[in-house]
This record gives sequence, structure tokens and C-alpha cells, in this order.
Amino acid sequence: MLLAAAVCPAPPLLARELTGADRAVPELRKACGDAVAALLAPRPDLIAVVGTAAGGGEWGTEGKLDLSAFAPQLGGPAPGTRLPVSLGLGAMLLDLAGYGGRRVLHSVTEDDSAAHCAALGARLGTTGERVALLVMADGSARRTLKAPGYLDERSVPFDTSAERAIRDGDPGALLAIDAGVARDLMATGRPGWQVLAGAMGSVRPVSEIRYRDDPFGVFYLVASLSWPGLTPRA
Repeated sequence: MLLAAAVCPAPPLLARELTGADRAVPELRKACGDAVAALLAPRPDLIAVVGTAAGGGEWGTEGKLDLSAFAPQLGGPAPGTRLPVSLGLGAMLLDLAGYGGRRVLHSVTEDDSAAHCAALGARLGTTGERVALLVMADGSARRTLKAPGYLDERSVPFDTSAERAIRDGDPGALLAIDAGVARDLMATGRPGWQVLAGAMGSVRPVSEIRYRDDPFGVFYLVASLSWPGLTPRA
């Protein structure tokens, strides 16, 4: 049973080893920390972390975040233990929150269909009696002239629609997000959002948007979702 979910972006600058010049970074990190703290509040027995990567599948929980591509002087974990950045950052957030319980790390790809993502979400949401879901997902990366993908005027409406779907707890709207448009806009979080949709089930959650901004031309959204009637274990 899914007790709670959180949506966080997956920029490498979430890692404290990397420093951003923009003062929005500490605010973003705090919002992600608060979202993960809320995720832990119902005391889940298992947390599933989902993020986009080049290949899909389950990853070993012994894997480590690899920042060497962004800061070579930091080095990297041993070969075979390197997680995709999205999953590594998700695991890092859990570690920073002091979570030492069971976790599952699962990647999805930009080629995965909405149906595939929804099926994965439904499976993850029923993995145990008390499950929480952490989705690491970026919005469009074409919101400004200095954005990684330059400016595309479709970006703001696209992100607004996705944010509204998460705010409303509307799985149908999340599953309706067009994969082709998402790819055009470099919105790599689309598959993760659709995993969340599949995990929601038939009961709509109560949602809280903790952060929404595009400090680097990429839309970052942090949200918490909970389901009324489910109370923390004593």
C-alpha cells in the first residue's frame, strides 16, 4: 500500500559537494529535504526510488552516487557500483534524512511508454504493506534563452500542466503527457511522473507543492503527496 510520495528534481547541484552560484540552490535543497522528511513521517517499511536513466531496470542498493563527471577531483565509486545520477541523488536524499530501512532503486528511460511506467508504478506501490515512493524528475530544460536547450515557448505551458496534475493528484492528466513533446522540451522527468501516476491508485492524494522555479532554465518541482486515512505507525 502506498502511504506517501515525493517528487524532487535531479540536478547534480543537489549534492553538497558541488556548489552553485545561484542562491536558489540552498532553497531547492531545503525543499527536497523537507519533502523526504514528510515521506518518512508515515514510517514506511520500504521506499522505492525512481529516476530516469539511459537504461531501465532495478539497481543494487549498494550503489553509490557518481559525481566524477561534474567534478573529476572527487573521484568516483568503484566500477559496478555507480548509480545513474537520478537514483544516486535519490539515495543521497534518503541517506541525508537518516533513512536506514529497505529501499528499491528503479530506473526508467525516455523511451518507456506511459503504459509501461504506469504498470511499474502500480507494482512498486504494492511491493509491501507500507510503501513510500520518491520520484526524481526534472521538468523542461528550455524555459529561457540561457537554458540547456535554449528557449521553447511550449515549456511553460507544459510544466504548468504537469505541476497542476501533481497538485491535483490527477493520474489521468499525468499519463496524458505526450512523450514526444517531453523529449522535445528535454523534460526527462516525464517517465517518473507517469510511474507516480500508476502508483496513485483510485484514491486521489492530498498534495503540497514545496518548490517550483527554473533558476537555470530547467523547471524544478518539489512536491509531497499523502493519502488521507493512512496514519503513521505508533
